[in-house]
Amino acid sequence: MRCIGIDVSKISFTVAYPTENAYRLEIFKNENKGIRMFITTLHEDNYHCVLEATGTYSTLLVYLLQEAQIAVSMVNPKQINHFAKMMLSVTKTDNLDAKLIALYGEKMKPDIYKMPSLTIQGLRQKRTLLRQFKKQLRMLLNVQKSFLALPKVDNTANKALKKSIAFIEKQIQELNLDMVAVTRAQFSTQLDHLTSIKGIGNGVATALIMATGGFEYFDSAKKFAKYIGVFPSYQQSGTSIKTKGFITRHGDPETSLATLYCHLVSNPI
Repeated sequence: MRCIGIDVSKISFTVAYPTENAYRLEIFKNENKGIRMFITTLHEDNYHCVLEATGTYSTLLVYLLQEAQIAVSMVNPKQINHFAKMMLSVTKTDNLDAKLIALYGEKMKPDIYKMPSLTIQGLRQKRTLLRQFKKQLRMLLNVQKSFLALPKVDNTANKALKKSIAFIEKQIQELNLDMVAVTRAQFSTQLDHLTSIKGIGNGVATALIMATGGFEYFDSAKKFAKYIGVFPSYQQSGTSIKTKGFITRHGDPETSLATLYCHLVSNPI
């Protein structure tokens, strides 16, 4: 299978096609029309597209590639960065990144990426919006607290502030309830099993279901532990080098254990 490296940015993406002795580069717009134009260049069935996980900028590209039944792999940017160091690469441009990603795919043979279901995608969008609402709420509550130190609080400003706080609190509550309802409708068995564990409520259970796609994305506990950044690391070489074990932090920051705890346990559903 021939590996194609893709470096994705907000506006465009650079593609490195393998040739006999090197790579041929093309740039496409990161939009529906540009992506479909790129797909038409893949006239062979044995292409394997490899790209870095870049959040929402690569979502449409991956979705349309999988819709066209083209193999796609999403690679952690840290892996590409380490691979670049191993190859002694000191220059970083979109063109070189695309070539490097293609070479990484050829050498490392990354696993085929499985696109999250529309239900999981919807839950993640709600989670993103929920996080932003909570940030806004903290800011407004801090402003409200700062007003208490003033000799006199302006009535208009105070009224607008209270109204904004009440609105955001309502949105947070509605999003929380909606996330649980969607999870209950689609993943009732998983939700029941998780919430039966002492200390796990609907919030953490929903986050775990989002992270695992209903526990379908990982075939071992080890892989899942790496993904959420709680896998222990230990280094030993000979008799002189023994590094004390520590917990890795190479998982998805959106679903790390610290994020789950701070974002959801502190605001249980």
